[in-house]
Amino acid sequence: MRILFAFTCLLFISPAIAADWGNYANTRYGYEIGVPPGFSGGGESDSGDGQVFRSKDGSQTLTVWGGYLLDEEFSADMQQRKQGDADQGWAISYEASSPQWISYSGSRGGHVLYARGIARCGDQYAMFRLEYAQQDVVKLNPVVEKLVQTLKAGRC
Repeated sequence: MRILFAFTCLLFISPAIAADWGNYANTRYGYEIGVPPGFSGGGESDSGDGQVFRSKDGSQTLTVWGGYLLDEEFSADMQQRKQGDADQGWAISYEASSPQWISYSGSRGGHVLYARGIARCGDQYAMFRLEYAQQDVVKLNPVVEKLVQTLKAGRC
C-alpha cells in the first residue's frame, strides 16, 4: 500500500516539476531543449544557431547551439570540441558517448562544466553546455539529468 501511495504521489509531483521548465526550440537546426526554472534567455544569436540562458543570480550559464560538424564524423568532431575545452584549462573527469551522442564534464577554478552533444541530420549537431559553481554540484545534478533528457533532435 505504501508503494502504491508513493507511486501515486510521484505521478502528481513529476508533472508539477516539469511544468516549471520552459522549452527552447531552434528552427534553424531543428533541435529543442528544456530550460530550467529561473533561467532567462538573452535572445537568439544573430546567426540563429542558439541562445544563452542565465540563472537569476547569474552564477549558472546554459549555452545551447546547433551547427555543422567541422569533421566528417560526429564522434571525431565532438572529441575535438572536448579537447578544445581541455586546452582551455578544463580538467575533463567524465566522458560517455555513443555514435549519436557525447556527454563530458570537467572542472576549472571552482567551476564545473557539463557538455552534451547529439548528432542531427547529415552533418549537423546540437549541443548544450552548463557552467556552474562546484559547490552547486549536488543541487544541479537533477538539472543536468533533465537537460540531457530534453535535448532532442527534430525531424530531418
